[in-house]
Amino acid sequence: MRRFFFNLWYGLPGKPPWDSGISPPELIEVIERSSSPPGRALDLGCGTGTNVIYLAQHGWQVVGVDFAGRAIRLARRKAKAAGVDAQCTFYVADVTDLSFLPPTFDLALDIGCFHSLDPQGRSHYAAGLGRLLRPGAIDLLYAFKPGGDASFGISEEDILATFQAAFRIVQIKQGTGRPSA
Repeated sequence: MRRFFFNLWYGLPGKPPWDSGISPPELIEVIERSSSPPGRALDLGCGTGTNVIYLAQHGWQVVGVDFAGRAIRLARRKAKAAGVDAQCTFYVADVTDLSFLPPTFDLALDIGCFHSLDPQGRSHYAAGLGRLLRPGAIDLLYAFKPGGDASFGISEEDILATFQAAFRIVQIKQGTGRPSA
């Protein structure tokens, strides 16, 4: 049902409300302040590829994964129009089964995908990501805190419980609002 909903949104005129077309300042800061050369990046729940394209424009080889086929088709077109399609690979796939991807990645990015998974899906996601990231890699995870709908969002405690076995969590930073366009 979720796949149908997301494909529907990407098929409607205009953009889905979560598709801002803007890379987050935290990602920009990591990329532009890094003294390390660009490497391989993975965008989980990449949508129409905004951040895949941003990373490719900064020299990264990037893989984008989303289960919405319409979003991936749009992402491929946007990457080609931006002239970075040679640095981008897109897959229509489920982020809870990343077994088709070879390690290792230097950076992983998830803006709003993980928090919508059920507990079993979150566990599979974390295990797959743990296999794919090299030691010392950066994982930027953006997630909503639980609100009125208990099936949406994730608490800081649940993030720690899910990732602590495979990751060293350096920082959890609470956001203050929505990005503006």
